[in-house]
Amino acid sequence: MLRALSTRYATFYFTDFAVIMDILLYGTGQIHSYMLPRSSGGKPVEDFCHLSNLLGNLWWSEKHRTHKRYLASRQVLHRARKSSAPLNSVLPAVFVVPSVKASSLVRLQLDSSDLTPSNLESKIKTAYRRQAMKHHPDLGGSRETFLKIQEAYEKLTEWAQRPTFIHRKGFPDKWLYEGARNRWIKPIMPRKNKTGSF
Repeated sequence: MLRALSTRYATFYFTDFAVIMDILLYGTGQIHSYMLPRSSGGKPVEDFCHLSNLLGNLWWSEKHRTHKRYLASRQVLHRARKSSAPLNSVLPAVFVVPSVKASSLVRLQLDSSDLTPSNLESKIKTAYRRQAMKHHPDLGGSRETFLKIQEAYEKLTEWAQRPTFIHRKGFPDKWLYEGARNRWIKPIMPRKNKTGSF
């Protein structure tokens, strides 16, 4: 159905009371919003499937009745609430993530956002020294843990010589549909910071 509507981007998210799908079509600046109350005891994905089926059945019913795709799309779009939300609520943000193993970051207690091209080596070295002081066997730490920290430091230092980053589109709290690729992208979950909280 999203392809039939010429969807550029769509987002899906939910609250305790409703599931919501916002759609931005190609060539428009208007967000079309669909909302369905949550079912008692139902999972968000089940409620989203129900919402999608309702809209899809409406589209197909009108298509069979009129034999016109544009009339079917118009029928579905007329059922939407015209949202006054800003476009960036549907246009995805681009996140830059270092292409390194997460285990290396965890062992040095680094967050991926700490590693920017301007400070790679100093951040890695500072994090290594901090962990080495905590876990060095001569200071009462575990030998195995220290060796893992050492290995993580070496891998990150090697990566820092020729760093590569991955650019990912998305939202931290919504599913994103990308019309150009006809695919849903799961929420980009922020990593835990050094204290263990988000």
